[in-house]
Amino acid sequence: MFILCYNEIKIMKLRTTYYPQTMPNITTIKSNDGSFSWINIVNAAKKEIDYLKRKYKFEPADLGDSYAKKYAQRPKFNIRNDYCFLILQFPVYNKKTRIIHAEEIDFFISGGYIITVHKNNLSPLVELFNDCAKDKFYRGQYMADGNENLLYEIIIRLEEYCYPILDHISEDIKKIEENIFASSAKELIREIMRIKRNIFDVKKILEAHKNAIQKIANNKIKFLSLSGSKSYYHELIDHTKNIWEIIQGQKELIESLEDTNTTLVSFRLSGIMKTLTIFSVILLPLTLISSIFGMNTTNMMPFINSHYGFWLIIIIMMITSLIMFLFFKRKKWL
Repeated sequence: MFILCYNEIKIMKLRTTYYPQTMPNITTIKSNDGSFSWINIVNAAKKEIDYLKRKYKFEPADLGDSYAKKYAQRPKFNIRNDYCFLILQFPVYNKKTRIIHAEEIDFFISGGYIITVHKNNLSPLVELFNDCAKDKFYRGQYMADGNENLLYEIIIRLEEYCYPILDHISEDIKKIEENIFASSAKELIREIMRIKRNIFDVKKILEAHKNAIQKIANNKIKFLSLSGSKSYYHELIDHTKNIWEIIQGQKELIESLEDTNTTLVSFRLSGIMKTLTIFSVILLPLTLISSIFGMNTTNMMPFINSHYGFWLIIIIMMITSLIMFLFFKRKKWL
């Protein structure tokens, strides 16, 4: 009986120990001294969420926000009894569609670990995790001081990742500036709307970052000591403000270019309408003359029996057109 119970306990321990290994989406890195862990979860599905619930007893609301198929509406920072839950969003540029979309990363932060949950599309985060996994030097540099240093490094890399995206938007705006008087209106409008959409998406993604990071820097959290790195987290807030100011400037510039393009389109359209109107007015008397001479009456109709009647009517039409043309020219309507 005792042997049977002992074997059952041993089997349960083995199952608990090797449960993560059945899920390739969960990878753990330990610091060089083994006191701190970085657990990285990619594309969290039901079994990954169940593992977090079973092992760490996280709040169901926080676990629900971490599903790969779920997308948070805004960044958030919640302080629980023995951990913090942080959601941040960052822009990612799709080179194929030339559209910017949001990628979310969720953090579970406690004294002995940081858990990151994401879809593996944020290249700075993927690179940092791979560096720490492969190289003892990186583990010593970013994981030796616990969660505060690693959290800062992840966020600062992701924020710096935003600058090349903003530079790309600036290059697109510069091309619009250069081609606004040369490109066709249809292509230019399409490009302006694409850039406006990208700017709007970046603004929406980064709008609440500052508030979330301020909560980290200003709250006293027992398992997230920022005594030596508080200034670094204020630097993150400055980065967020700087990104926000850049995107605000880009928004104002593209709106100004849109107004300029709209004015040019209206000017071109008015020129076309003016030309068509002048031609219509010139053709109106010619239509009248041809209608008069096309009547089915013979009495008193001039040139009806003349051998050169057709050409005389054509000459009258041409003289009428020339007079009207000279009149418009003198009025400077042409």
